[in-house]
Amino acid sequence: MTTAAPKRELPTRHAYGETLVELGREDDRIVVLEADISKSTQTYRFAEAFPDRFFNVGVAEQNMMCMAAGAAICGRIPFVSTYAVFGSMRACEQMRTSVAYPKLNVNIAVSHAGLTAYDDGVTHQAVEDLGIVRSIPNMTVLQPCDAPSTRKAVRAAVEIDGPVYLRLTRIAMPILYDDNVDFQIGKAIRLRTGGDVTIVAVGDMVFQAREAAERLAAQGIEVDLLDMHTIKPLDVDALLDSATKTGAVVTAEDHNVLGGLGSAVAEALGEHCPTPLLRVGLQDTFAQSGSYGDLLRHYGMDASHLVEAAQRVMRRKQ
Repeated sequence: MTTAAPKRELPTRHAYGETLVELGREDDRIVVLEADISKSTQTYRFAEAFPDRFFNVGVAEQNMMCMAAGAAICGRIPFVSTYAVFGSMRACEQMRTSVAYPKLNVNIAVSHAGLTAYDDGVTHQAVEDLGIVRSIPNMTVLQPCDAPSTRKAVRAAVEIDGPVYLRLTRIAMPILYDDNVDFQIGKAIRLRTGGDVTIVAVGDMVFQAREAAERLAAQGIEVDLLDMHTIKPLDVDALLDSATKTGAVVTAEDHNVLGGLGSAVAEALGEHCPTPLLRVGLQDTFAQSGSYGDLLRHYGMDASHLVEAAQRVMRRKQ
């Protein structure tokens, strides 16, 4: 584990845009397809550096997904960028049939995931996308928590033989890792080691989980904290190792608790190691518009609610 105290913040979409340019310099097979929101997704950086390898298709996400499939068949390594709601839903059939079914190396990098699109309303708050893409065969599903892990995730995605769904944040996130973080697809990162309760978090909720773990430690409760940046394939070994040790698990995700990280963890525990579990996230509801912090508090997803969830689930193991 390589961690650093949060000193500054950066949206993970910014780290994505910066890393795309680096990859473009290293490999001329990299191409970027964009659906008319390049400032938001940060792909404008690639467009400025490599205009001949950047394609703005306009508001035509379905066509963009099929174009990316064609580019992959022709030996290119395409990155498709849009908002998470449009990448996972508007272009879902094309992602499933034209990209995942033939197992093409298409990297679907989506921004404004979950409540990080706080004031854009329901139409732009993707809270279902993990459940959708996780159910598609051949798909790898990633959500790094900060800028350094995002840079590693983008580079790792290029090496995968098959499609990748990379989920990014609109808002700036605290930097938890240094640039040498050991990011491996399918391998959770353990931020804290403890024997009382496990917290499994993903994306922007990793910071909330870290804050909760520190508050619990002040109460004498030691948390085993896993950054489960890869939702598919899930690191079942790390999960079972932790659950066996603590006997109580909390999941934390900026997503509906149905279909995403909480469901993946519940499935693994149910099959291999039945364990008391509480899932923190949106409780099968759409969210309102508001500030990001207010929304987390309102829907019971901030650090304080994670502390309460950990205390409740620990009581259940007795």
